Amino acid sequence: MMISAASHMTQCPIYLLSLRKSKILFLAILLAIESSCDDTSAAVIRDGQVLSNVVASQKVHELYGGVVPEVASRQHHIDILPVVKAALDKAEVTKQELDAIAFTRGPGLMGSLLVGVNFAKGMALSLDIPMIEVHHMHAHVLAHFAEAPSPSFPFLCLTVSGGHTQIVKVNAYNEMQVLGSTIDDAAGEAFDKIGKMIGLGYPAGPEIDRRSKLGVPTFSFAEPHMSGLDFSFSGFKTSVLYFLQAEVRKNENFVAENLNDICASVQAAIVNILMKKLKKAIKETNIDQVAIAGGVAANSGLRQALADLSTETGCKVFIPSFQYCTDNAGMIGIAAYYKYMDRIFVNHDVAPDPKLQF
Repeated sequence: MMISAASHMTQCPIYLLSLRKSKILFLAILLAIESSCDDTSAAVIRDGQVLSNVVASQKVHELYGGVVPEVASRQHHIDILPVVKAALDKAEVTKQELDAIAFTRGPGLMGSLLVGVNFAKGMALSLDIPMIEVHHMHAHVLAHFAEAPSPSFPFLCLTVSGGHTQIVKVNAYNEMQVLGSTIDDAAGEAFDKIGKMIGLGYPAGPEIDRRSKLGVPTFSFAEPHMSGLDFSFSGFKTSVLYFLQAEVRKNENFVAENLNDICASVQAAIVNILMKKLKKAIKETNIDQVAIAGGVAANSGLRQALADLSTETGCKVFIPSFQYCTDNAGMIGIAAYYKYMDRIFVNHDVAPDPKLQF
């Protein structure tokens, strides 16, 4: 449930002067917390600038070939306090200087989200400051405003991660419209699942990217034919599986002998699927500013394809630095800052939502 600044002031008169001062000058120091999956992160944002962005990654999931929710939530409990302390120390900010605390409400793993949400609640209550909920995918889009240059409105953003593949029209900081999304597997899932087929560890995306630079995209696979701007990667994944099975029947060492070329072919095909839809969105909307976001935005093939798009069409392309591609609290803090400016706060009865709608 969202509350207005006016109602918050009534409940917390001690905070009244700080809010009034911030409203006039747009000055604010925010602590942001991200715990949606297997990365525990905290960041400090001052006046829309990231002062610190600390991330603790959980390598243990590599042993299981994917994220184990219970293991992830337990590790968040261990990591969150030292990560928050490190973020405050690096920013040279005390907790008494904070004007609000932001957190990822969803989507994500319930156990992981609970840790971040409950920590934010406890700290906000102890400091008598407001809370700001943030949608994880909104934050990926707004990560572009964590550093210069940043796009102007409206712009298109291709958000590509392990769980989401979307084309979003961004009209304002707090106004976004999904034009197309995946109906099944996301691009990141396709990378990881295909990586498992060919014997790569988890997460497979970065390793496929690394090996693709050593290979040649000589193999072809069936690509989905989705209407509109929606995506589908389930059929593509199955096409790769059938291709591998057929080749292994002819040569049991096929995968080992052609691993780099397989990776290059898979990456080229996934990037091609993404770019076809993005180009269609550009044509339909007549918007010439394009951005990418999410973990797969770190993929070198996709980044090069965006650079080529800029050269070919004259579109202005915005590609975030690597630290803002993967899950991090810096992007949560940036998204929260623009909510803070609009005085969009939440009550302490807020609950995490693993399937939070965009």
